[in-house]
Amino acid sequence: MSEEEQEQPSASSQEENGTEEQERGEMSFLDHLEELRWRIIYTLIGVIVGAVVLWFFITPLMDYVLLRPAEQYDMRLQNLRPFGQVFLYMQVAIFGGIILSIPNTIYQIWKFISPGLYPHERRYISAIVIFTSLCFILGVAFAYFFVLPAAFKFFMAFGTTEIENIISIEYYFEFILTLMIGAGAIFELPMLSFFLSRLGIITPKLMRKYWRHAMVVSFVVAALISPGPDPFSMLLMAIPLVFLYELSILISKISYKKRRARKA
Repeated sequence: MSEEEQEQPSASSQEENGTEEQERGEMSFLDHLEELRWRIIYTLIGVIVGAVVLWFFITPLMDYVLLRPAEQYDMRLQNLRPFGQVFLYMQVAIFGGIILSIPNTIYQIWKFISPGLYPHERRYISAIVIFTSLCFILGVAFAYFFVLPAAFKFFMAFGTTEIENIISIEYYFEFILTLMIGAGAIFELPMLSFFLSRLGIITPKLMRKYWRHAMVVSFVVAALISPGPDPFSMLLMAIPLVFLYELSILISKISYKKRRARKA
């Protein structure tokens, strides 16, 4: 093979990279601010639309979703403010709209950062939106169906019968919301690993090296997020964290190999 033939792939590769660089384009600082403003507006519109849609189903949402865990364990709730229930219904609709519009929110974030990516990286947008949304919803579902029942069972069984547990509806809603949002964020760990590996910030070797440190952090986070001080609730939160970290190492390995192959 002649020297010209050997250099030909390299030249075409450079031409391809140059084309990608041109397609990426450049945006000024003010352009970035303008783009950020519109993405925030589109995100808020998605939340508002989701909240309005859920408002038409607010009664079954309250009866069969929010209040159902309390009913299962004969938990007494009380309202302490004149317009407490009105504000509660509005909060449920708004935060439900936030969860319902998660795909749109992720899409807007992706569109904001996409000008700084190569064209071949922008093709991942559909898969990223789907899997990121799925991870968050799985985290919320895990918290609602597994962690909450265990926590309420512990709360209602603990203590003396001389003290009646009458819980403020505000604290009840805040408790459920914090737990579900926290679990949803934790379940985004594999997608975060994918992004950081694609950017070359982390490697599978680095994640494996600090495996023991990650386990300690996982149990600390589980202790902070878990609704009750009982070991069972902590394990319910810690086990998924350990599993998600192992899954993140696998995803990081796949993503890192693709990144190296692309550079080669």
